[in-house]
Amino acid sequence: MRPFLFLGTRAEDLVAEQEYDAMLAGTGLRPDELVRVRLEAGPLGDIDLDDWSGVILGGGPFNMSDPQELKSSVQRRVEAELHDLAERVVATDTPFLGACYGIGVLGTRAGGVVDRTYGEAIGALPVRLSADGLADPLFGELPEVFNAYLGHKEAVSQLPEGAVLLASTDTCPVHAFRLGRNVYATQFHPELDAAALCDRVDAYSAHGYYELHEQESLKTAAREAQVTEPVRLLARFVELYARA
Repeated sequence: MRPFLFLGTRAEDLVAEQEYDAMLAGTGLRPDELVRVRLEAGPLGDIDLDDWSGVILGGGPFNMSDPQELKSSVQRRVEAELHDLAERVVATDTPFLGACYGIGVLGTRAGGVVDRTYGEAIGALPVRLSADGLADPLFGELPEVFNAYLGHKEAVSQLPEGAVLLASTDTCPVHAFRLGRNVYATQFHPELDAAALCDRVDAYSAHGYYELHEQESLKTAAREAQVTEPVRLLARFVELYARA
């Protein structure tokens, strides 16, 4: 099998390792089958998409809607590299699954708008599949309504040209969409469990996702939530796209 490529952007080592471990567990792949590149640590380099079964992009603290003057040189480099990769992925319809940050990367191309209109607080919310989501080869494995962990400052307020809406919440109209047949973005985190979300609450306490007095209550709510279905997307992605 050709390996899958996993792209991370988290500078915090503990959270970066947890995210990668969760992706390995969810996909059922070994490290040599899900090869990681930490984009915050160095350039992406030359990527031949034919070498890979598909690409998975994790989340992180970067936001496309951050004011340009406040973006670090690392964030600007990562955005430029992912923009170029996304253009190639969409042009070739290469299997791609972008979790959370994928919304920013794919949602800003071809007339799409990503802004702060539909941000959602850290926690778990019901996600509802659209009719197209129910019929989709990847998302159709999930129930029509399922709980998912999320937490984001920005979201898609206008879909890119040609995008197919797959899922929404009551407070965010675009939680997943597809471009072409094989390119996907989700706003929620398919890899997260309660323990990992609690660690992210702690790791990103200074990033403006919540008020400090909310920290412990957010973690309590995360532990009490029943979130079981989103992780199935990872194994299904591998089932659909693993190739010799």
